[in-house]
Amino acid sequence: MNLQMSKMKVLAVDDNRTNLHILQVFLKKLGHDVILAENGLEAVNRFESDAPDLILLDIMMPVMDGFEASRRIKAQSRERWTPIIFLSALNRDENLVEGLDAGADDYLTKPINFVVLEAKLRSMQRSLAMQQTSIDALHRVKAISDNVIDAIVTMDEVGIIASVNRSAERVFGWAATEMVGQNVSMLMPEPDKSEHDGHLAHYQSGAPSKVIGQEREIQAQRRSGESFAATLGVTEISLDNKRMFIGVIRDISERKQSEQKLRDSARLLQAYYDQTQSEQQLAIRLMEKQLHRRGLKDDRLHYKVIPAESFSGDIVAAARSPEGRFYALLADATGHGLTAAISVLPVLALFYRMTKLNRSVREIVQELNQQLKESMPVGRFVAATLLCLDEIEMTGEIWVGGTPEAFMFDRWGRNTRVFPSENLALGIVDNDVVDCVPVQFTWEKEAQLILCSDGLLEATNKDGVQFDAQGLTAAAANTSPGNRFQQIDAALLAHLDGCIATDDVSLMVIDCP
Repeated sequence: MNLQMSKMKVLAVDDNRTNLHILQVFLKKLGHDVILAENGLEAVNRFESDAPDLILLDIMMPVMDGFEASRRIKAQSRERWTPIIFLSALNRDENLVEGLDAGADDYLTKPINFVVLEAKLRSMQRSLAMQQTSIDALHRVKAISDNVIDAIVTMDEVGIIASVNRSAERVFGWAATEMVGQNVSMLMPEPDKSEHDGHLAHYQSGAPSKVIGQEREIQAQRRSGESFAATLGVTEISLDNKRMFIGVIRDISERKQSEQKLRDSARLLQAYYDQTQSEQQLAIRLMEKQLHRRGLKDDRLHYKVIPAESFSGDIVAAARSPEGRFYALLADATGHGLTAAISVLPVLALFYRMTKLNRSVREIVQELNQQLKESMPVGRFVAATLLCLDEIEMTGEIWVGGTPEAFMFDRWGRNTRVFPSENLALGIVDNDVVDCVPVQFTWEKEAQLILCSDGLLEATNKDGVQFDAQGLTAAAANTSPGNRFQQIDAALLAHLDGCIATDDVSLMVIDCP
């Protein structure tokens, strides 16, 4: 109904059928729908079944008089106001008072003045239209409130719940009818439940509030007794000169659980990281003990290994046999990091054991290849350059398998010989397939041998240019043997210009006596 609405549903009640007929004709002429009843009990039943907008009620009737019928109807009418106008021949003041006390909203004496009745109907109609406008507005507000995700709870100044929205039912598990009229502390766990009324009284006595106008995290309680994390924001309003409080509660239990899982995961990751770091430090110490043997301190050897990760798959090794022969090894295992570093450990152990026995390069290569073929998984192998110098005879032998070619430079930095990589890396095929025969060579005074891994030649700068063999020979050119290693190292750093090599880099410069 709106303010322009001209049609009402009117319940007319009178035990006189003539009077009823007259009322019916009159009301229909005004454009209203008419429901008829002949006594008070029938009027109550028709009110329940037809929900009229207005009631014209006689007083003196059989079965149930108008006073009793009015009282029963008013007892039922809660959500909306249904006006009752008594139409009676009783015209004394006490009759009027009794009718109003019974719930009537107006009183007309018979015989009815239809002009006055029409005016009263128009007045009631305007009031009903305003009521409907208010009801519609309330429904809109309630629809909005019920579709808010957060729970909204209103309470009076003593903490009694006045209303809740639909989300409050979902969040707390109570029906609205079970919460309205109860103390709001029913939604709190202990000790907040017992302390709430005291806090409220303390605030009403004039003490400053720590809650009003702020949002804070709290513990709330569901109907099941389960406590859950929530945020609470409370505002205070005044309605009809009375304090009212509006609480907005957001269930953040899932967010808290997610945060806890993240913290737990972070702790696990930190513990895993700490354990991994500890294991890596142990592995580094073990690797260093294996790698940094006394033979690497030989005055004739200059070397450098730059790992791409914490561990290097490149290794260098040097040793002298009891007979005085000088051995050097540069090996490069497939991959990077710890797995590559582990792959070269057997190579180190065999190299140092067999050089101590003064074995030939051929024998060492055969032993290394067989051991790696038997122990390494498919797809894992070790490229290597192995050489031996007989300083008395001034002769040497070198075997290159899978690593870049080795170079010999004379005293003026000229590249006098290249030892190409003509063999398969170690651990790929059996000894009856691999060529274990080394290349024999001699050298001139102050000559140097240079060994390197492919990480050095493939080191790429920001322009995508690799260092390659030309960069190596150019860096060695026109240098003296004493500073050739430093020149090559400086040239590599200048080439990278701050870029990081993507592969392990190793370099060996060996003075030939």
